[in-house]
Amino acid sequence: MASTSSSCSGCCPRWKYNVFLSFRGEDTRKTIIGYLYERLTRKGIIAFQDDKRLERGDSIPEELLKAIQDSQVALIIFSGNYATSRWCLDELVKIMECTKDENEKIVMPVFYGVEPSHVRNQSDSFAEAFAEHESKYKDDGEGMQKVKEWRTALTAAANLKGYVFGNGVESDYIECIVDEISFKCKSSVSYLHKVVGIDAQLEKVESLLKMEINDVRIVWIWGMGGVGKTTIAKTIFYNLSSKFKDGCFLEDIKENKHRMHSLQNILLSKLLGEKENCVNNKEEGKHLLARRLRFKKVLIVLDDLNHIDQLDYLAGDLDWFGNGSRIIATTRDKRLIRKGVVHEVETLLDCDAIKLFNQYAFMKEVPDECFKDLMLKIVSHAKGHPLALKVWGSSLHGKGIIVWRSALDRMKKNPGSEIIENLKISYDGLEREEQDIFLDIACFFRGNEKKEVMQILESCDFPAEYGLSVLIDKSLVFISSHNKIQMHDLIQDMGKYVVKMQKDPGERSRLWLAEDFEEVMVNNTGTKATEAIWFRYRQEICFSKEAMNSIKNLRILYICQEHAFTCINCHDGSIEYLSNNLRWLSWNHYPWESLPAKFEPKKLVYLQLRFSSLRHLWTETKVLRYVGVVDAANRKGTVELQRYSKEHPFAQLSGSDAWSGCWG
Repeated sequence: MASTSSSCSGCCPRWKYNVFLSFRGEDTRKTIIGYLYERLTRKGIIAFQDDKRLERGDSIPEELLKAIQDSQVALIIFSGNYATSRWCLDELVKIMECTKDENEKIVMPVFYGVEPSHVRNQSDSFAEAFAEHESKYKDDGEGMQKVKEWRTALTAAANLKGYVFGNGVESDYIECIVDEISFKCKSSVSYLHKVVGIDAQLEKVESLLKMEINDVRIVWIWGMGGVGKTTIAKTIFYNLSSKFKDGCFLEDIKENKHRMHSLQNILLSKLLGEKENCVNNKEEGKHLLARRLRFKKVLIVLDDLNHIDQLDYLAGDLDWFGNGSRIIATTRDKRLIRKGVVHEVETLLDCDAIKLFNQYAFMKEVPDECFKDLMLKIVSHAKGHPLALKVWGSSLHGKGIIVWRSALDRMKKNPGSEIIENLKISYDGLEREEQDIFLDIACFFRGNEKKEVMQILESCDFPAEYGLSVLIDKSLVFISSHNKIQMHDLIQDMGKYVVKMQKDPGERSRLWLAEDFEEVMVNNTGTKATEAIWFRYRQEICFSKEAMNSIKNLRILYICQEHAFTCINCHDGSIEYLSNNLRWLSWNHYPWESLPAKFEPKKLVYLQLRFSSLRHLWTETKVLRYVGVVDAANRKGTVELQRYSKEHPFAQLSGSDAWSGCWG
């Protein structure tokens, strides 16, 4: 599956507003409404609030009626004087009518200074208000019919699940309301573009979910990489989210397999409102999830599982969850499926494959006649794989017929039609710096915050923002809703394939695999070709002190220890050399007392040496011209700072209370 451009027909959002606020101004405008509206806006929720309403006349304006129809959620603030306003009561009748006509319309009552029973039975202040209404309309049959409609609407609304403001902190109630609205409105987010070929897939998965049955079910979405598993899961999640008070979509689980307790923390935070770091280890998290969720009806998506432990620790058993709960899991490995039912995602039908390709290649469904034959051959070669169609279409958009023929010829050189080789067409069309940016992201930075990645790339003198925009246009990367840089599994595999084709590890531009790192550092096979090392180690490594002597062009060095009992060291003294080309140096648990004496950090932008064995950085004065961040606190908490040039003041000095010495 692939989302189509928002310019395509049928892509307009279902709702103009997320929330319509119905309230009695004199009771609430200067109290709950102002703060509520501000919190909704901060969450990115589009709320309709009639700030200029004067409530004059016998009928509410047409624009308000239209706003009610165009809002997914109607939030009704019942207050002491609510029923005195014929305007408010007419709004309420319209809102309740819409719930009958539109199953997706959500009504949330809030009882502010009144009891639900007062609203339901029209007692207390509501009784007084209706006594006045009935007195006014006692000789007016049409008016009395309206009063009856008001009573019916009040009773129906008060019977709905809502929020009763009690003696607690008012802002806490408001935060709960905003969080629930945020979750329920997910089905109107911009993600839900028209998706080519997805309808049949959705029907099959939804039939397996059996929402009409009040049990707990897990449904697996299984298929090859890039075939649309995540797209289907996201669409179903957003479609069904309004039926659940609590839900969580856990993305890219396989990328976090060594941080299972972090994923458990996310689940607890999203489903229960717990603090982000309430779980310290995965066993504790497993028991807490089972204990705390057993009576809650939740909707959970576990995206991209690749190990059975992930399911065991995140949704170990169906009795962890309350009746009505649904768990959706996506995977490309069928061996993980031990419980639940399975939907296999198939490639696109020919008609949908043509439609998808044309939308990316031509920005329309019907291509120019001169491209038609080539288009059909390329679509046939893709064999219905959505990602290949999307990437190939994007790479050929705006290109001439000669380029198309050349591209088709290149595709045919791989008779096995391996997707990784085909995806490389987009990579080959990039400029050199754009290729470097792409390879850095594919090898190191997928899933990282955009801001952080931009800082690293810019420190390497790459045109980061422009280069990223090119990659986005080529459908090689995208920015997630959490502002993280993401790419499809197959595209990442293609990028790593490009690097691995650079002969032996020592001749490769980037190192991230343990075996390659050890080959270069232990056997001393590094060369000028190596530009970046990004390595997490789990076992002790001992390499030659000359290991980096030949790695002259290194610009990024990131070494991180995953376990406290492992270390990196040299069997014959401290390391002799670090490249003067380094821009980004992060080496947690750096094992020696100082950096190499010959290291000239004139190009260094970022320096982090946390939990190191450092006593001082250098034994002589060094010029730090461009450094913006320094974090070099050692295990004892002190590092001497006597020997630095003041040529460029630090923009940020992390862990300042762990430093000693002064500027030289």
